[in-house]
Amino acid sequence: MRFRKVSVSIHGALEVIAAPAIMAAPFLLGFGRTATVLTVAFGAVLLGLALQLEGPRRAIPLSAHADFDYALATVAVLGGLALGVFANEWASASFLTGIGAALATLAAATRFTSPRGT
Repeated sequence: MRFRKVSVSIHGALEVIAAPAIMAAPFLLGFGRTATVLTVAFGAVLLGLALQLEGPRRAIPLSAHADFDYALATVAVLGGLALGVFANEWASASFLTGIGAALATLAAATRFTSPRGT
C-alpha cells in the first residue's frame, strides 16, 4: 500500500484530462479507420468512468472502478497488439499499448478509498 500515492480526486482529474486527448490523437496523428474507432471508443469509456468517479452518488463503487480501469487497460493493450499484427498499423498499436500501460500504472498507484463523509 505504500506505493499508492495518487488520490481518487487526482486519478479522476487525470482521466478527465487524458480522455479527450486520447480521443483527439487519431485525428492529429493520422491513424487508420479501425484504430480511430478503437481509440475514440476507449477515450469515451474512460471519460464516462472518470466523470462519475467523484461524489457520494457514484454509479460505480470505487473497487469496481479500479477493476474497470484494469479491464480497459487490458483492452487497450490487446487492441493495440491486434492493430499491429492484423492491420499493420504499428504507430497506433504503440499508442494504444502505451495508453493501456499508463492506465494500468495509474490504477496501481491510486488509493481507491473515499474521503470521510463521502
